[in-house]
Amino acid sequence: MLDRKFILQNADAVRANCEKRGVECDVEQITTLDAQRLAALQLAEDLNRQANETSKQIPKAADQDERNALIEKGRDLRQQKDAAQQDQDRLDREILNLIAAIPNMTHPDVPTGGEDDAVEIAFGKHPVKSFDFQALDHVDLGAKHDLFDFDAGGRVTGSGFYYLKNQAVHLDLALQQYAIRFLCDRGFTPLTTPDLALTSILEGIGFTPRGPETQIYSIENTELNLVGTAEITLGGMNAGQTLAADELPLLYCGLSHCFRTEAGAGGRASKGLYRVHQFTKVEMFAFTLPEQSDEIHLRLKELECELFDSLEVPYRVIDTASGDLGGPAYRKFDLEAWMPGRGEKGEWGEVTSTSNCTDYQARRLNVRCKRQGQKGTEFVHTLNGTAVATGRAMIAILENHQRADGSIAVPKVLQPWVGCEVIGD
Repeated sequence: MLDRKFILQNADAVRANCEKRGVECDVEQITTLDAQRLAALQLAEDLNRQANETSKQIPKAADQDERNALIEKGRDLRQQKDAAQQDQDRLDREILNLIAAIPNMTHPDVPTGGEDDAVEIAFGKHPVKSFDFQALDHVDLGAKHDLFDFDAGGRVTGSGFYYLKNQAVHLDLALQQYAIRFLCDRGFTPLTTPDLALTSILEGIGFTPRGPETQIYSIENTELNLVGTAEITLGGMNAGQTLAADELPLLYCGLSHCFRTEAGAGGRASKGLYRVHQFTKVEMFAFTLPEQSDEIHLRLKELECELFDSLEVPYRVIDTASGDLGGPAYRKFDLEAWMPGRGEKGEWGEVTSTSNCTDYQARRLNVRCKRQGQKGTEFVHTLNGTAVATGRAMIAILENHQRADGSIAVPKVLQPWVGCEVIGD
């Protein structure tokens, strides 16, 4: 969340930022409630002072009647003080609830607008292919080579679930192994993370796990939820901790299953593996000093590009527009792969994204750092980025590497793990 003092001192800028991001916020109400909170705090402090002064007078009372009167006065003052304190606490909670709904500030270079206003900033090394045959989508390719079973997934778990079969299993595991090795070679610490997290951790990351429009599966009668990304568990692992500044940045890559309700999703572009309720992902996460986060954000973007270049997949990188950022993100880059089977003639489809969340998540999770020789602590910055979501990566690989005879070439970097050069040869 944003710092309360920052909001109060920069009310116009915060209001303008909310408008730019298409989010309703009530900065005026925060200002009004904070004035009331300060008045309640001052009243509680004044009543507490009076109660203490009254207590000091009791031993000096001339008789029992005066002593009893002072005791009663002190009791009344402390009850009034408690009431003022409760009023202050109530106002504080109301303010925090309003602040929690305010999105992060926005990088000045972020384009203004919604999904259609994103700006292309780069393309991958491999151009979009022009096939001299009728290209198949990944669903048809999967049927041809017996790679998926969506019907069995529907029978066992419901729509949006699936079985991977045969070479799809090897490809899925190859993507996991390759991405983890790729990141370990570049200084990341590998982790497998829990598939569940407490509601407080999800809220700290910026999710609303139990709201009316949530995309989160929650476990009934518990405070646990299935995670939609390892961003949640990687960010939460240092909740409430103070990190040594000279150890930053901390770079992690986390392997996890991801669960999303994908409520309302549908349509031809979302069929097959593109929008499902469960998938596997390797996620990058960084804890940095404030002055490091812009540079690390660019580094995460370049790592995503390097990885998909090595998979020989055509892609573009977009600078996401303000209205499509999501609350915690200061800036977000999406990598969209070309998917020949998507839409009527092929379309771009998101396969990764990377966000700089500055201190927005760290403030909610209370993750701080301490610099050597300086008094006090400060909030770290957090960043996240998808290395590979295996389902969508498989779509891009299968559709872009298909050949006229229906076989599928395996990218060279994955061949040691897949165990073959061609699927269906």
